[in-house]
Amino acid sequence: MPSYETIVRRMKSRFSLRVRKWRRQMSGCAWRVRYGDGRTINWVEAPRPRTPISLAIFLHEVGHHAIGFDGGLPRCEEEYRVWGWTLDAMHDLGVRPDGRVMRRVELSMQYALRKAIRRGLKTVPQELRRFLPAA
Repeated sequence: MPSYETIVRRMKSRFSLRVRKWRRQMSGCAWRVRYGDGRTINWVEAPRPRTPISLAIFLHEVGHHAIGFDGGLPRCEEEYRVWGWTLDAMHDLGVRPDGRVMRRVELSMQYALRKAIRRGLKTVPQELRRFLPAA
């Protein structure tokens, strides 16, 4: 298994990322800035990877760049695909997602789906139905 610092360097290089800030809290953000001259900069903020959960949050933000920001999917479905990419990346890197990581995925997806429903999502995609709140 490569060190977390090696993973960070590899992801920054592979996806042309810049880390704007290493966050103290376990949250993250990813965005892309496009300039009029055609340049783009891929940014992330996340906790510095030191444990499987902080690595998962960092990779989740990287995943937004890996999957793309094309906007063709409902946000909850984009989150689902990015979490899938994150778990696959962790396995490929030799880092086993632990219970905290899996719980984070579950809670994140429940939140994303509740938010989408509040905002008017009419049809819940089949693969997301397991995240629906119990009636």
